Amino acid sequence: MSDVRTIARRGTTVELIDQTQLPSAMVTVTCQTHEDLCAAIRSMRIRGAPALGVAAAYAMALGSEGAPEQPELFLNHMTAVADEIRATRPTAVNLFWGVERALKAARTVGDRGAPSTRAALWALADHLAEEDVATNRRLGDHGAALVPDGARVLTHCNAGALATVGWGTALGVIRSAVQQGTNLHVFVDETRPFLQGARLTAWELAQDQIPYTLITDNMAGHFMARGEIDLCIVGADRIAACGDVANKIGTYALAVLAQAHGIPFYVAAPTTTIDLSIETGSEIPIEERDPSEVVAFHGVRVAPDGAAARHPAFDVTPSRYVTAIITEAGIARSPYEEALAWAVNTAASASS
Repeated sequence: MSDVRTIARRGTTVELIDQTQLPSAMVTVTCQTHEDLCAAIRSMRIRGAPALGVAAAYAMALGSEGAPEQPELFLNHMTAVADEIRATRPTAVNLFWGVERALKAARTVGDRGAPSTRAALWALADHLAEEDVATNRRLGDHGAALVPDGARVLTHCNAGALATVGWGTALGVIRSAVQQGTNLHVFVDETRPFLQGARLTAWELAQDQIPYTLITDNMAGHFMARGEIDLCIVGADRIAACGDVANKIGTYALAVLAQAHGIPFYVAAPTTTIDLSIETGSEIPIEERDPSEVVAFHGVRVAPDGAAARHPAFDVTPSRYVTAIITEAGIARSPYEEALAWAVNTAASASS
């Protein structure tokens, strides 16, 4: 998995791993337009906050291929493309970050002409893709220090190479720990209703021959009570300035359980996932997906006809349940207002 790239450029097209087909088949999808990539984001062929940030930048580059040559019309077109990308998924702040980085680049070089602006947008997306992998490697190395030898680690959803361009965040910590010689065992929450844990995290761990046990979401408390979980590591889709964390639905329940059992609960995320513009998690928009994903799976109905369902894709874990937040700049601990601002500024200074 260290060589896997979730999304990559092929000339003026973008190729990505279709994550809806895993683990049954490794299928790639080629996106020729920004509409293709937006559709892939909405359908969760590509997902995971860091990956969505890079996908957004690539969607902007794709959009530039159909932009008019005149500078003003070019920028108007790119603004419209940006709006389309922003509308795909509302919770992961990295997606909006990728759009803004691309818009800034387009405005900066726009007076050089359309060909130069297109080249700049493709170059930016390529840079962000490579930067993502390097960021996750640094994050993983910081987090590995928190994983003791022999640890039994509970994960939720998929925060691995498939949720990023490569290496991963929560799974990046686990990979780095294993790479450093730490013996561990991973308990993989299946993560209903889309089963990112069962389908994707288990698949990644199997590829790397990291020992794991798959459990259903409602088994976590049982194993904690029996003393079979030593720590939890999850990813994040947006982190407020106070340290409140939006992540895949079910994360909040795990954090409460972890605190009740005295188990450390760590969040692993790049600083691009930290949104200092919002104070608390109550300001984070929570995506509601189609309830059909709850009453059926892969077209197979699992509930009676006419059953009502809700499908919030994320929940918010208050910072009081978070032991620490692992970033590429280092490990942030409470008080999070100060620690997260430090992490963001440190990362920005390192990349400038």
